[in-house]
Amino acid sequence: MTISSEQFLSIDGHLVWTRRVGPATQTNRWPVVLLHGGPGVPSDYLEPLEQLAADGHELIRYDQRGCGRSDHPDDPALLKVESFVAELAQVCSALGLERFHLYGQSWGGMLALEAALAGVPGVASLVLSNTPASMPIWAAETGRLRRELPAEILAVLNSHEQAGTTNSSAYQEALMGFYRRHVCRLDPWPECLWRSFRAMEQDPRVYQAMCGPNEFMITGSLKHWDVTERLGTIQQPTLVIGGEYDEATPMITEALHRGIPHSEWVVFKDASHLTHLEQPDAYLRLLSGFFTKVENQAAAMPEIPRSISPVSAPSGSGSVAFIGPKI
Repeated sequence: MTISSEQFLSIDGHLVWTRRVGPATQTNRWPVVLLHGGPGVPSDYLEPLEQLAADGHELIRYDQRGCGRSDHPDDPALLKVESFVAELAQVCSALGLERFHLYGQSWGGMLALEAALAGVPGVASLVLSNTPASMPIWAAETGRLRRELPAEILAVLNSHEQAGTTNSSAYQEALMGFYRRHVCRLDPWPECLWRSFRAMEQDPRVYQAMCGPNEFMITGSLKHWDVTERLGTIQQPTLVIGGEYDEATPMITEALHRGIPHSEWVVFKDASHLTHLEQPDAYLRLLSGFFTKVENQAAAMPEIPRSISPVSAPSGSGSVAFIGPKI
């Protein structure tokens, strides 16, 4: 049996929506904080991860300022990485979280990286799902995937971008051709994903300011974001996840894994950017196993500080597994 609650927290004068889902009785498992992507795509599409409560974990998700049910302040100064890191730290403090697993999907993984690098208290492990360490490399890879699209889709994209008519329905439909290959390969898309997309469409300011018009036109404040050279300082055990057809391509997630000392790397076959929606059962088993391993190893090493619980790296620089049906 699980229980849930929702509340708004006042963070720097703005209301931030939070949701907690957990077992009805207390367990010795650590909470899991879920960071959504975008930036600016609210957390609804992460709902399926709340099933981890059945393993005894409490799941906490929130809508970052500027999207979803949280306040949408009209203040460009808040649309900076450090502002979102500070928001995360304040949310965790307000909720009384002393030690927790930090999960980030896409931009959420970038935020998780920044939180670990900034020393946000209590981060015991990281799950970086479909996440880059470098936006310039992300842009290069999405550009490569774009060039591999069918000629008729590519022609529509090119013509509307040259004409400045990227808001047209024809352009949006062509963009969906890319999304169906590299963002979510399910047909139809789950309702929770549509809910997140529609909410972002109602107020796209965060995404536009930090990224740009779409995946192919990175013009925002994250254009030059790159933490590649700092990855070696991360001490938390880390799980890096990607999909075979992910816009965060296997090259991107492998580079992330190679840079983090205590990391493992899993690529799901026949999956893309929203791997947790496409192959939910295997994905949840992977997360549950990782969290259990980290908790068990931390219990065996009581001298490790509560805020950091590293585990020994697998043989070599890490391990890689491919999960999913053979193709």
